[in-house]
Amino acid sequence: MATRFIIRIANTDLNGERKIPIALTKIKGVSHMFANALCEATGIDKSKKAGDLSDAEEKSLNDAIRNPKAVGIPVWMTNRRNDPETGEDSHLIGSDIAFTKDNDIKRMKKLKTLKGVRHAAGLPVRGQRTKSNFRKNKKRGSGKKQPARAAPQGSYAHK
Repeated sequence: MATRFIIRIANTDLNGERKIPIALTKIKGVSHMFANALCEATGIDKSKKAGDLSDAEEKSLNDAIRNPKAVGIPVWMTNRRNDPETGEDSHLIGSDIAFTKDNDIKRMKKLKTLKGVRHAAGLPVRGQRTKSNFRKNKKRGSGKKQPARAAPQGSYAHK
């Protein structure tokens, strides 16, 4: 079987010339540790190039990424433990991460938690100082519109 230059796992194109754990880290939501754990759980040799994977190995990696608990990856390695809505542990990948993060922020704003209020105001959320930092692109002034200035008397403007 010839080496493929690009393989597709979890809706992401991966470089087939890289070793599997390194190639898997290009998937959003898969870290080095998680990629190594996936290789161990599926029984795939870590020194193998990603382009040399068989179709069965590719399918097993896809299934393991989608449901890591089923292949024996510990719960503490997942990136979404104790979901507030379902209470389950899961692992998010790809665009699901951004979607879930946005929903979490909207929920905090709706509940008017401190973090939600800080997000809504565009201020730092995690306790950083604000005296000297975070001053970029903030609205300045009182917010009232200033009256338009009249043209000075005696000028050459439109006589």
